Amino acid sequence: HLAALVLARGGSKGIPLKNIKLLAGVPLIGWVLRAAADAGVFHSIWVSTDHDEIEKVAKQFGAQVHRRSPEVSQDSSTSLEAIREFLNHHHEVDIVGNIQATSPCLHPSDLIKVADLIQKEGFDSVFSVVRRHQFRWSEVKSGENKMTEPQNLNPAKRYRRQDWPGELYENGSFYFAKRHLIEKGYLQGGKMAYYEMHAEHSVDIDIDIDWPIAEQRVLSFGYFGKEPLKEVKLLVCNFDGCLTNGRIYVTEDQKEMVSYDYRDIVGVDLLKKRGIQVRIISERDCSKTLSAIQLGCIARVSATNKLQVLEDWKKDMGLSWKEVAYLGNEESDVECLKKAGMSGVPADACAVAQKAAGYICKSNGGCGAVREFAEHIFLLLEKVNSARKQ
Repeated sequence: HLAALVLARGGSKGIPLKNIKLLAGVPLIGWVLRAAADAGVFHSIWVSTDHDEIEKVAKQFGAQVHRRSPEVSQDSSTSLEAIREFLNHHHEVDIVGNIQATSPCLHPSDLIKVADLIQKEGFDSVFSVVRRHQFRWSEVKSGENKMTEPQNLNPAKRYRRQDWPGELYENGSFYFAKRHLIEKGYLQGGKMAYYEMHAEHSVDIDIDIDWPIAEQRVLSFGYFGKEPLKEVKLLVCNFDGCLTNGRIYVTEDQKEMVSYDYRDIVGVDLLKKRGIQVRIISERDCSKTLSAIQLGCIARVSATNKLQVLEDWKKDMGLSWKEVAYLGNEESDVECLKKAGMSGVPADACAVAQKAAGYICKSNGGCGAVREFAEHIFLLLEKVNSARKQ
């Protein structure tokens, strides 16, 4: 029984609840859970946590949850202690694939190859490494009367990068080990092997300043699902709660008013300039309001079956689901969010909509969420274009 185990303690000295903070619109832990699930090599996938919110997110991504004890949830607790506790409660597990929650560029293909090493080739432990081309020098502490010395180079004959294979360093993405090793107090031992990951996939979130850099790396090199991304040609946006904040103001003479953010109107214009059609959908009759805003978009109001409307539009335009993006916020949007190739929700969307979406905006509905989702689409289009060139 090969179990994937992600350790995700609630406490963090650096970034509060780092493990579920949104990275490129997905909770950090969601990236590795998706990769583990799509690898198809694990008999079970677990998250070990002491926090209710992390448990909630883990279950949204299909993982089972082991509630760790306070004894192994301290700042001083080690990964080995948490893994041994997990094994004490799960006697069916023979091999643990300990996957680091903070490695968002992990791909299923890596996990598949590692599973083969430990299950088919008889290794007792396998861990991830990355190749680095860095020259090391000895440290000289303050007050010491000595010179630094080269550790892995001859200064008189410095290697060119292309002439030097570099060195292998642990990158912490994962540690696979058999039960008997872990019970003896080892994550690495017995018949050992390393697995070399691509440098661009070795992303580790440690400090807050790394977050924007990591988002760009994930958008360029992250794993987005089994099917390849396609160029988006249609964005369908729910009106109330996405383009607006969902509030309806009624005047004394019974006229309705809504508010919207001009940034979202700019976002719609930018999408249209990139050749992406934008259409609006609403469960209520808001035709007068839409006319007043003057978006210049096709709209369907009083839509009792949003999915049917979406399917009709897709068929009329001759599109596949991968070419459709959907921004929703309510339970009535869930099926559309699941079908669309690219899906998003504002930060204040209902829980079931957030669970179904591929991207959760930092902005609330009516407060820049449409513009933010448009920027996300543009970044993913760059990924599509880059893949085509390769």
